[in-house]
Amino acid sequence: MTNNPTRILILGSTGSIGTSACNCVRRFGDRFCVAGLAAGNNADLLAEQIREFSPASIYITGPQKASAIRDQFKNINTYCGDDGLERIVNEADYDILLNALVGAVGFRPTVAALKRGKRVALANKESLVIGGDYIRTIIGRDNGRRLLPVDSEHSAILQCLPTDSSLHGAIESIILTASGGPFRSLPKEAFASITPEQALNHPTWSMGKKITIDSSTLMNKGFELIEAHHLFDAPYTKLRVSVHPQSIIHSMVEFHDGAVLAQLGMPNMELPIQYALSWPERLPINEKRLNLSDIRNLEFFDPDMDKFPCLKLCIDAGETGGTAPAVINAANEVAVDLFLNRRIAYTGIAEIVESALTEHTPLKADSVEVIEDADRETRRKIINKYK
Repeated sequence: MTNNPTRILILGSTGSIGTSACNCVRRFGDRFCVAGLAAGNNADLLAEQIREFSPASIYITGPQKASAIRDQFKNINTYCGDDGLERIVNEADYDILLNALVGAVGFRPTVAALKRGKRVALANKESLVIGGDYIRTIIGRDNGRRLLPVDSEHSAILQCLPTDSSLHGAIESIILTASGGPFRSLPKEAFASITPEQALNHPTWSMGKKITIDSSTLMNKGFELIEAHHLFDAPYTKLRVSVHPQSIIHSMVEFHDGAVLAQLGMPNMELPIQYALSWPERLPINEKRLNLSDIRNLEFFDPDMDKFPCLKLCIDAGETGGTAPAVINAANEVAVDLFLNRRIAYTGIAEIVESALTEHTPLKADSVEVIEDADRETRRKIINKYK
């Protein structure tokens, strides 16, 4: 039994990643403990988590809910407000930050934890999408695994990479798999009539609304390419996407001798979450095992860039660098919200993103302020247009 369990600060504790992380803590209560929890608006579930895990610090959106938590739990450091997330990251006592926030709001907490020298288990892809260049100046090119991926695809890559970094020069390509979403076989001419309900019906994964829409447009896969570029110091020329509807192979690494290593498993986010928390050790999970006889067929297709232009836009923004990825992320967040509220057609998401990227003059992303200014200005322009 471990005398000093690893202390985890979970941002986004009431979401799907956060609740799965709580399962990992339950599974290995002698190895992990919860140092802090941060939630959005789900005060009831947060209160249940507080009672179970007894964190020293918590964050919740909104002063009224924070006041109610303070009244209910007297001895907890309670944070709220616009600066609350950054404050809990800077002030709480923890070993690993699990950042499972959705959107650009997760960027500052990631930066704050890394500047404190903490390890970050990252499920907030926007941190690296909008600020990957800046984050790499904090941790260096060889991050020493201070930044560990939680996404199943990047976790798979990490598991396939040689532990000896001197061998990374033998890598010919990194192949991220994508389920293809619900519209892989739908004709392009039908895309304009896609409804939010159809786009939220993902064939493989159960996720929040925003990431589910991103998966259907392949924007999510484009973001993951940008993440992989920063996580593994890989040029975009070595990054590829393969559509794999069964979601059994989570990603692959191809070497210059022709060998391809793949990580396989059932679609289950608890494995990559737990691996990020326990790395480099592997801890057991008593879940359904992969049986290839049951799967029978594994299919692979090249992505259709014409039907899914968001993927190409992400590659363009990533190669441009600077503030371009921040602009594409901000434009996408606003566009997805407009689509979910039936203000634009499904095809309008890519149109808004492309327009924002075309109109933007990229700047060097050398500070949090420059990155957030690009984010804020992009949102302002789009929101004003659709008032």
